[in-house]
Amino acid sequence: MSLDRRRVIAGLGAALGAGAARAETARSPLPAGETESVRALPRTLPGADLDVIDLWPGEPPGGGDGPDADGYRYAETAAGGVTRVARPCLLTMRPANPNGAAVIVAAGGGYGYIALGHEGVPVGRVLNAAGITVFLLVYRLPAEGWGSGPDAPRQDAQRAVRLVRAQGARFGVDPERVGVLGFSAGGHLMGETAVGGGRGLYDPVDAADALPVRPTLAGLIYPVITMRKPFDRTETRRALVGDEVTDMEMRTYSVDVQVGPETPPTFLAQALDDPVALADHPLLMFAALRKARVPAELHLFERGGHGFGLGQAGTPVAAWPGLFLAWIRQHGFLRGSSSGPL
Repeated sequence: MSLDRRRVIAGLGAALGAGAARAETARSPLPAGETESVRALPRTLPGADLDVIDLWPGEPPGGGDGPDADGYRYAETAAGGVTRVARPCLLTMRPANPNGAAVIVAAGGGYGYIALGHEGVPVGRVLNAAGITVFLLVYRLPAEGWGSGPDAPRQDAQRAVRLVRAQGARFGVDPERVGVLGFSAGGHLMGETAVGGGRGLYDPVDAADALPVRPTLAGLIYPVITMRKPFDRTETRRALVGDEVTDMEMRTYSVDVQVGPETPPTFLAQALDDPVALADHPLLMFAALRKARVPAELHLFERGGHGFGLGQAGTPVAAWPGLFLAWIRQHGFLRGSSSGPL
C-alpha cells in the first residue's frame, strides 16, 4: 500500500479547519496479493482520512454475530459518533516530527457509541503537535451482539497495546513508550487496561500477543472508575453489567479495586460539577494509586461538567492538555525530557 495517504495526517488540523477534501480510502496493511474487502468511509466523515489497522487477523475473540455495518468497519456520523463496530480497529494519526512516543486514545460514549469526533480526532491533533503518534481505538460495544459482551472492549484495548508495540518500528514508535488516554467510558476502558496488565482476556492469535499489555502510563479524563453504590449511576455501568451488580462484577469492572504496585503512572483530570462521573470516581482512583505508591497526578476543576473534551478555550478545564503533556515529559515519555525513563 502506498504511504502517501499517511503523510497527510501531519496536516490534519488544517485540513479539518478548512474543510478540505478527505482522502478517498483508508486501508489496512494487507499481505501481497490480497485486496481490501471493506468499504471506505464517505469522504466527509472525521475518520475517513486516517490509516486503518484492523485489531484482529480474523474474527474477534468470543464469537457472536456483531452488528451489520453495511460493509464498513463501523458506522460514523458527520459529527464523528461511531456505532455498529463490525471490525474493531486503530485509526492512525502521525505527527510531522515524531519523537518515538505513542498514545492510544479511547473516546467515551457510555459504551453505547464512541465520540470519535469530539474526544478522538481533536485530541489526536494536540498530541501530534507534541510529536506523539496517536492511535484512535475503535472498540467493540457490549450491546452490539458480541459473545464476549462487556469484555469485548477490554479485549480490543489489550490487543491494541500489543499491536502498537508489535508494529512500532513501522510507525517510528518506541515499544517502551506506549501510553493510553481515555475519556469517560473510554477512561474506564483505559483504566481497566492499565490495571489489568497481568491478565490476558483472550487466547493469543499471533506473535503480537506475546508482548506486554501494560501501558507505559495512563491518562484518565473524567473517567468512570467504580461500579460501587452510590457512585454507580452511569450509562457505563448499565452497558457493562445492567441494573444489578454482583460482587464479582463490581470487582471486575471497578478500576480502583484492581490497582496494584504494577499499575503504571496515572494522570487524572475532572470537573467537580460533573453530573455523570461524579468527582468521587477519580478521587477513589487517586486514593488507590497513593495506597499502592503508584506515581499519580490529579487535577480537579471547579467547573466544566462532563464531556468537555479539550475544554472550551479560556475555561479552566482547557488547561488539562498542557498539564498532561508536562506530566508525561516529567516522566521521560517525550524525547528531550530532562528526567529519566519510567
